[in-house]
Parts: sequence; C-alpha cells; structure tokens
Amino acid sequence: MPKVKVFDMSGNEVSSMKLSDKVFGIEPNTAVMHAAVVNYLANQRQGTQSTLTRTEVRGGGRKPWRQKGTGHARQGSIRAPQWRHGGIALGPKPRDYSYSLNKKVKKLALVSALSSKVQTKELVVVDAITFEEIKTKKMVEMLKALGVEKKALIVMPAVDNAVIKSAANIPGVKTALYNTINTYDILNYDKLILAKDAALKLEEVYDR
Repeated sequence: MPKVKVFDMSGNEVSSMKLSDKVFGIEPNTAVMHAAVVNYLANQRQGTQSTLTRTEVRGGGRKPWRQKGTGHARQGSIRAPQWRHGGIALGPKPRDYSYSLNKKVKKLALVSALSSKVQTKELVVVDAITFEEIKTKKMVEMLKALGVEKKALIVMPAVDNAVIKSAANIPGVKTALYNTINTYDILNYDKLILAKDAALKLEEVYDR
C-alpha cells in the first residue's frame, strides 16, 4: 500500500496517508495507457477537413479541345485532377474519427496512469486547496512551495471558482475535478497535484 506525504499550501509536510493499492499501487500497463491516449486524441479530432472532387469544382463543362489531331494528350475536362485548379483525387472528406473503449480498459488505463505518478514521485497530495479570493499570485506561490517547476494538473474534489480562476492564466497549469480527469491529462502533465479529498474520492470510485 503506497504511503505518501501530505503537504499544506505552503509546502510544509503536515501528515501522511496510505493510498489504495488498487488505484495507486498497481503495475502500470503501458499498452493500455497508450490505447487510452490514442483514443482520447482521436476523439478530439474535428474531422471537418474537406476537398472538392472533380464533380464539385466549378466549370469544366466543355471539352477543352477535340479528341484527335491537336498533338495534345486527350482531355475531357479542365477540372480533372491533373489540371491546375482541378478537383482533388481521393482527398479528405468530413468524417467522425471518434470511437469508444471498453469501460474496464478505460479504468485500467486511468489507475495505471495514477500508479505511474506515484512510482515516479510526481504525485503531490495537498491537505486542502482553498483560496479566499481569485489571486494568480497566490497560486504561483503555492506551486513554487510544492516544488512544481513544469506543467501541473491540479485535481479538486468539487468546483471552486477561486482556485480554477487563479490557475487559469498560468501557462502549463490545468485544474480538473476528480470525476473529469483522463489518462491523457495525467500523463501529459509533469506533476499531479491532488487535494486530499480528491484522492479519497478517486479511491471511492475506482477501488472496486
């Protein structure tokens, strides 16, 4: 059972807590995490790219020259793909790139990502993250006190507008709720900062 230190917002160690083996202590499955990341990125694709085929390009209704006797290669339309400004052969058309993963695969990928953060010591548990007012400076000070030098994902147990808006203008910092995080975000950010209550809620949801 992994044991981690619990810090306050000033970076002082205030206690420690044992984390669930099923959520934070499994052997990370890299293949499943890769599948979840590919799925997430595919689902983000808009798929709105579109090109005109020879039937959709305007003009070209008349044969450019007679079939024989000109010395040119025979042509049927100036909107054929080989012509400048002609249609595009086999070009992209709008499509839906999204697909779904099995629920068990999603869960395994998420707990694998959480466990990998514990193993690489990139998980920071904070006793409570609360701001009385929206203040970016206070958020910067908290991150500095916790030793965050690169990108960080802050996971909260509930919506707190003061915390969310205080982090909104800091490059490389994102806030999320315990029930909205995904494998991609966990792996994409260098540090995972969990409010203690968020860690307990994650265990409540995934320790089954």
